[in-house]
Amino acid sequence: MTWSHVDNAWPTRGLSYGADYNPEQWDRDVWKEDVRLMTQAGVNLVSLGIFSWGLIEVADGEYDWEWMDEIVDLLASNGIAIDLATPTAAPPGWLLAAHPEIRPVDHDMQPHWPGARLGWCPSSPVFRAYALRMVRALADRYGHREHVVMWHVSNELGGGNGRCYCDASAAAFRDWLRHKYGTLEALNKAWGTAFWGHTYRDFAHILPPRGNDAKNPSLVLDFDRFSSDELLAHYLAERDVLKSVTPALPVTTNFMAGAEPDVVDYPRWAPHMDIVANDHYTRSPDPLPEQDVAFSGDRMRAMTTQRRPWMLMEHSTSAVSWQPRNRAKAPGEMIRNSLSHVGHGSDGILFFQWRASLAGAEQFHSAMVPHAGEDTALYRDVCKLGEYLRRLAPVMGSRTPQARVGILFDDEAGWAMAKGVKPNNHLAYGRIVRDWHHAFWRLNESIEILSPWSDFTGCEVLVVPGLFLTDGDTAARVSAFAEAGGTVVLGFLSGIVDEHDQVRPGGYPGAFRELLGAWCEEFRPLQEGETFTLDNGWSGTEWTELVRMRDADVIARYSGGDLNGHPAITSRALGTGGRVVYVSAGLDSDALLDVARSLIRPTELSDMPKGLEVLVRRNDEEAFTFFVNHADEDAIVTARGREMLTDEPVGGELRIPAGEVRVVRSGTSK
Repeated sequence: MTWSHVDNAWPTRGLSYGADYNPEQWDRDVWKEDVRLMTQAGVNLVSLGIFSWGLIEVADGEYDWEWMDEIVDLLASNGIAIDLATPTAAPPGWLLAAHPEIRPVDHDMQPHWPGARLGWCPSSPVFRAYALRMVRALADRYGHREHVVMWHVSNELGGGNGRCYCDASAAAFRDWLRHKYGTLEALNKAWGTAFWGHTYRDFAHILPPRGNDAKNPSLVLDFDRFSSDELLAHYLAERDVLKSVTPALPVTTNFMAGAEPDVVDYPRWAPHMDIVANDHYTRSPDPLPEQDVAFSGDRMRAMTTQRRPWMLMEHSTSAVSWQPRNRAKAPGEMIRNSLSHVGHGSDGILFFQWRASLAGAEQFHSAMVPHAGEDTALYRDVCKLGEYLRRLAPVMGSRTPQARVGILFDDEAGWAMAKGVKPNNHLAYGRIVRDWHHAFWRLNESIEILSPWSDFTGCEVLVVPGLFLTDGDTAARVSAFAEAGGTVVLGFLSGIVDEHDQVRPGGYPGAFRELLGAWCEEFRPLQEGETFTLDNGWSGTEWTELVRMRDADVIARYSGGDLNGHPAITSRALGTGGRVVYVSAGLDSDALLDVARSLIRPTELSDMPKGLEVLVRRNDEEAFTFFVNHADEDAIVTARGREMLTDEPVGGELRIPAGEVRVVRSGTSK
């Protein structure tokens, strides 16, 4: 096979299929068996070398390349492309012993002991020097091998060292603050340090948010921002070394983006990736893991440029090993999840990992080849998925159409909401956003999870749920969207604080008060077990507000209780045909579904059989419609074209078996 080093090209000829491959865990006779099974399963890409630093650089400046040379050649001779990782996620024992100061330190100033992952401080100049030396050596040796098609920087950056509170980090944090604020006067004002008499007179007196629980939330927020920037700086340093040796090879790192605020700010990292890649694992207990898959895909697609394909770098074939109760996936679930990711815009389906480990912290994590080996239902499904992805090759490079619904999601808003003491500390930012996503997902609506600075002018409906921290630019852009004729749905706890985490005075939600034509005088969070009912029959829990009207209409009022007769849901029409709806109450899922239905025109997909998810990707000539049946019963739909997994014509009626997927290819102008 001939590989092309076209600048930033997709690394494989067809849809990428494979896994993290850790041959260093196995004897060489297993390697030959691995490539046989990979070929049988249709694997065309593996991520190699992720944790191999100590096996390559066996002592300071002393390298042993023999085993890596051998496995690189073996993969190449079998036509399997390599996503080569810089092994800096795992500093070797000799480095940790010689320089214990590189270890990350927690907020109680306890160092992380060797044995976990990412055991290094992002602000450590010592670690940076050793890491870049290793990266350069790797790039020089393997960068020009034609079957090395992509660089994979480190692994899940922040997933073990997302926050370091050591003295090196403290010094770097102070430099970051000097650059951001310029003067102590500006910093003290932004942080509100007059409270409790914490005014700073010297930058040298500022420390990371160590120790006690009573921390200044503005300081904590800036430390979160700084920590994300430090890890990004490390990624960029490694990337620049790689690009200096192999400017044509794409470089990425694997995100961990899901429905909760991220450990680092991935949407702000995404422009620095040649290919945006993600690791996604469903969690248990989760009543709707299929919606979690959809949410992740809707986030990833929005992080790319013009909905370009992204890569699923890791997910699991079955159970993971790090949850309290590690649920095995049901029959067909692995294939269904994988093809749902493709329907949401991924051109790569990779797993952690290829062969299940016999030892180590993840020895019971599922893999493409399980402990029981080749003669298993799981490995047969791995081969079946490989064949499906081969048949879906024409989908490669196609894009999802412009979404009608945009939902704003911001890590900084989530960080701010999680810090300090809030009116209801049981409310999770990710849960609020996901509840709104669920409402539109049930309607088979096209959705993108957008950052506040994204271009959302192409949407018809913009949902702003729990955007606790909102800067002036975001508020102005949301208002402009409504004034230009769009529909804005503003959820409770949005626009409460500014970019410095200071409350906007004058009534909630401060950033959007004028847009709404209504305002909240006082939050009325509910106690555990309390519920409310509205006069139109909707109900909910967790959150209510005392809302005052200015020039808006009332959609629903509270029925009973202290807020009886007071507005709960309001609507204000704007002269250009736009409107803004304020949902000040914590509605349950059925009520949110009713709200969603009222906000957007129905399509032929809105009333599909229950449990059937429909996704569309298009290129200039064709459309690819994914019918993903999450239900326990067969679904029947109307479609025309050719079904790609069974290679059968579809002339009107299409049956999607329970728990399975069908993909219809049809001609279209766009």
